[in-house]
Amino acid sequence: MARTKEFDPDTALQAALELFWERGYEATSMADLVARLGIGRASLYATFGGKHELYMKALRRYIQTRAPSPIELVSQPGSPLPAVRALVELYAEQSCGARAGLGCLVVNAAAEMLPGDAEVSRFVEGNWTAIETALTSALIRARALGELPEGRDPVALARFLLVFMQGLRLVGKASPDPARLRDAAAQALSLLD
Repeated sequence: MARTKEFDPDTALQAALELFWERGYEATSMADLVARLGIGRASLYATFGGKHELYMKALRRYIQTRAPSPIELVSQPGSPLPAVRALVELYAEQSCGARAGLGCLVVNAAAEMLPGDAEVSRFVEGNWTAIETALTSALIRARALGELPEGRDPVALARFLLVFMQGLRLVGKASPDPARLRDAAAQALSLLD
């Protein structure tokens, strides 16, 4: 008869996510994970697989639990341009907020694991492509509604905003100066006028 789990896998996954977010992949050992999750090594492997599999599960959970979701924020009904502005401002605020020193787990994964890890590369690229696509769609709608000037290229603007927002996360991690980040966001948003 199979034993029942004596721990909550969801709680353990959240604990792993927090540890990877605090330390990064390489600096987190299996011993660190066992200690933080409060489960035995065999249970960790049986439930989550190895360290890399657990890391990928933590990355997926990070995306699934972000609130608000960047994609949902710019895809909601109504006027699209204020939603795009709100997303850029949200990234700026989060980049100088209480957890700014941790950065974004996706940006951290890109900085630490690429180009050498193909699975992380696909994950990061997929995440960034989804955000870019949602931004492009919102900016196309904004242009159709007359909110965005006709001369603006929604695809190029979406790409710029994606790269800019990821840069906010990285700069905020190293130097979460609110004035620097807010001023930069204001300049980026001026492209939407």
